[in-house]
Amino acid sequence: MAGLDAAAARTVRVGLLLPWANVAVETELARLGLRRTVFHHARLVPESRTTAIDASFWHGLRAASAQALDSLSHVPLDAVILACTSAGFTGGPPLPGGVFTAFDALLRALVEAAVTRVALVTPYPAPVAEAEAAALAEAGIKVLAHASLGLTDGYPDVTPDQILALVGQLPENAVSSAEAVILSCTGWHTLPVITELEYRIGKPVFSSNLAMALLAARVCAGVGS
Repeated sequence: MAGLDAAAARTVRVGLLLPWANVAVETELARLGLRRTVFHHARLVPESRTTAIDASFWHGLRAASAQALDSLSHVPLDAVILACTSAGFTGGPPLPGGVFTAFDALLRALVEAAVTRVALVTPYPAPVAEAEAAALAEAGIKVLAHASLGLTDGYPDVTPDQILALVGQLPENAVSSAEAVILSCTGWHTLPVITELEYRIGKPVFSSNLAMALLAARVCAGVGS
């Protein structure tokens, strides 16, 4: 990512459509040191005015995306990302044309890294994690094992120790056979543990927020479409 940023010929502007209670995206992207990318944020308020993930939340985010994007209409954007991973694989109203989701960014990061076997870690309830594993498999990414905290809300409060312990629940043989570990969800703070995890397991660790930053850096460097 640093190399892509250094190779950038110009500054790009990326619109981020944020779930209204998400505080992790702005915190983490600001710490990644992208010099040639400016992120412009718009808050998504689902009609249900809830924060716990369920169909009304996901569908509400997608339905609110057009208005949020309109609020950025005077900004010359190079890309737009709906900064929610689970909204990318749970269906619902169509998004405005050209809008990526965090799940799209995650898939693109895995494809660019030629990763086809992963272990998946999420804060989600088990059925949501299973839905993500199925969506990854449909995209050609085999999920060898997954572990979840079983939470529907409160993701910013998940501690680094909880994330490390959750990864520790993955079967050893799955981690050994995987080419990478995924920390899915934009709403929890994963940057504090990624370096430690990569050291422990000797594998790349991708998070949703890192994947969005990678997508932005590739746009900035003129890599891919």
